[in-house]
Amino acid sequence: MAISYREAGVDIDRGDELVRRIKPLANGTRTPFVLDGIGGFAGLCGLPSGLEEPVLVSGTDGVGTKLKIAFETNVHNTVGQDLVAMCVNDVATTGGRLLFFLDYFGCGKLDVTVAEAVISGIADGCKLAGCALLGGETAELPGMYAPNEYDLAGFAVGVVSKKAILGPNRVSVGDELVAVASSGLHSNGYSLARRVLQQEMKLALDAHVPELGKTLGEELLTPTRIYTAEIQSTLEAHPDTVHAICHVTGGGIVGNLNRALGKHQQARVNMTHERPAVFQLIAKGGPVEESEMLRTFNLGIGLVLCVKAGTGDTVAAHLNALGERAWVAGVVEPCPDETPIVVINE
Repeated sequence: MAISYREAGVDIDRGDELVRRIKPLANGTRTPFVLDGIGGFAGLCGLPSGLEEPVLVSGTDGVGTKLKIAFETNVHNTVGQDLVAMCVNDVATTGGRLLFFLDYFGCGKLDVTVAEAVISGIADGCKLAGCALLGGETAELPGMYAPNEYDLAGFAVGVVSKKAILGPNRVSVGDELVAVASSGLHSNGYSLARRVLQQEMKLALDAHVPELGKTLGEELLTPTRIYTAEIQSTLEAHPDTVHAICHVTGGGIVGNLNRALGKHQQARVNMTHERPAVFQLIAKGGPVEESEMLRTFNLGIGLVLCVKAGTGDTVAAHLNALGERAWVAGVVEPCPDETPIVVINE
């Protein structure tokens, strides 16, 4: 008897069913710049008019071992937002306006219901980011992944006028640092978090943790915050005030904020804010040294804006009015070394 593709582990009919289900999800993210819908070989997107020397901005990322929490809890409708957030927040740091997002979903055996839940989270994230889910790829790869597991990758594209690009070349000594709160761990440091919370402390994902006020699984699956709308609002309300933006991801504030600084500059950051309880739990439960916490987790700060001297309180007030929690957390100082550094005050 002849062998079919299905008998080899790939079910084309399941793939077609998934495409049918996700088309309405993608259509719900459509923007005026999209020229075609899901189903073609490539997605088409136009550019906004009125941009002087438009420059395309791109970013790509994944979700990391946070996916392990989704597998263990069988909750799959939040990690899609994480995927979008990790990409679009990076793009937004340049001052770019988001245009579209593409995703890659790889698995050993396609579970249409699980994949639909994941992509519904991606669509939700795209709506929050103001970009279109323009297309993606679903790959069923027998033998490549463990049973009931999958991997995600995302790709975001935005556009910005060349003269408006934010970055280290705009930052000056005396600039103030405005911190914007994270929603928790976001999508970084999960290998260390899982080691401490699940292995060392023996906490179950479905166990209510008094320090957190929720189950451990709920805490660990809290989606990464998407800041794109708030960034654009701030740039429009306070033109020429924001000089650079840091998205605090893997490496923490010490491994990311230096990327927003120019040569011979250092950022002095006050880390005296109240950290989300999950970070305190990890630090105590390991125990994990403060230096390791600083270079692994965001510690409650998801974004840092470098703004013109004397404008920090104004920018923070604008972000707070938008529903964020923002505060002036430091200043840019001169540094004798050419390589930018971050100095922490505790």
